[in-house]
Amino acid sequence: MDLFDTHCHVQSAGQSSEGERATRELWAKAGDTSVDEIVERAHAVGVRQMICVGCDLKDSELAIEVAANRGGLFASIGIHPHEAQHYSGSSQKGLLDAFAGLVDRDKVVAVGECGLDYFYSHSPKEQQIEILKFQMDLAVKHHLPMIFHVREAFDDFWPIFDEYAAMAGQNTPLRGVLHSFTDSEAHLAKALERGLYIGVNGIATFAKNPAQLAMYRAIPLKNLLLETDAPFLTPSPHRGTICEPYHISVTASFLANLRGDDLEGLATASTSNAQRLFNVN
Repeated sequence: MDLFDTHCHVQSAGQSSEGERATRELWAKAGDTSVDEIVERAHAVGVRQMICVGCDLKDSELAIEVAANRGGLFASIGIHPHEAQHYSGSSQKGLLDAFAGLVDRDKVVAVGECGLDYFYSHSPKEQQIEILKFQMDLAVKHHLPMIFHVREAFDDFWPIFDEYAAMAGQNTPLRGVLHSFTDSEAHLAKALERGLYIGVNGIATFAKNPAQLAMYRAIPLKNLLLETDAPFLTPSPHRGTICEPYHISVTASFLANLRGDDLEGLATASTSNAQRLFNVN
């Protein structure tokens, strides 16, 4: 199989001070492992391409650095909604200018992970919206797809998305993926109406809610992307271990069985979808 992990945070593996703190600390629990060892394990099960997703300025810089000289690795630059408070307001213009300067760096294929998260209150809603709009401005200006993190915030997210989709226009439509999608079929339908892709990870393998499982079945194959969110969200039956990109093969197998899809066909379609969205081969 040819698999594409569209959302992982391997750039923090083996780091003692760089990278997003919680991610770095979780990788440390995996022991003395390196990015190259993680990539090698992924390649062994057919995961040929991965996007290293940034969550703040320094983490995005690290994602670019890690992807730079490794075949099949790409970077996305993002400011996570949890981090919005640290970038909001006129006093933080220097940080935002530095972040915007990353957009033209080699192997940057997307903007995100960015969005709105109202499940937690790490940053006020107003600041989350401000920083999301800043990143959407950047993506529209540079015609890049987006990786969205939206949790219990779709009522605010859809009007913002529609505003920027209209700004982008038909010739360069606003493109993106709803990362780690676990919401309702109603919001799935709204995403599909807007041409968005749906990112599915290990959460699907331990979901118990029949409505959520029905939602996973309802995702059209042409809109499906596979991801791990490594080192988080390890799929069953490997819960309790650190998630790595190679685990995407477990999620792919689960989804194929759940949906009644041919496994190789699902893998091929999801990889083609990712290559199309992120404009990579």
